[in-house]
Amino acid sequence: MKNNIDIEIIIPGNTRHLRLVGRVGQQVVQELDCSEEAKEELSSQLVTVLTEGLVNAIKYAGCTAPDGQIHVRITLAEKNLVVRIYDTGAGFDLDAIPDPCFSPCGMEDKGRGIFILRSLMDRVTYTCSKEGNVLEMIKELP
Repeated sequence: MKNNIDIEIIIPGNTRHLRLVGRVGQQVVQELDCSEEAKEELSSQLVTVLTEGLVNAIKYAGCTAPDGQIHVRITLAEKNLVVRIYDTGAGFDLDAIPDPCFSPCGMEDKGRGIFILRSLMDRVTYTCSKEGNVLEMIKELP
């Protein structure tokens, strides 16, 4: 990797800017010193993680108000890619979210996003406080 990267993005609380944030994430991954195949896989995972995390923040954290904003921070350091999504909603207990129900008709919507985040990242935590909440997702780099 050439340098450590730390990018903060502030977007309105709607889904209009999801692709833009995903493209920023893809550009961050291009700074990694690894194979193109590894970059492509991590880039795809990062876009999915950013999309799922942001959609959950928009949908459940009350960020859809006209002045609602979501803060996203993407940090690329020596051995980790860290994504943090900040919101000011009521918060939730990450450990209380069950895995979605799998059936012949497909996957139930409830819990799907968290299940995807946990599947793609090495660590996923959610911290609630009076100042706001943070969804933190960490991917250990090869």
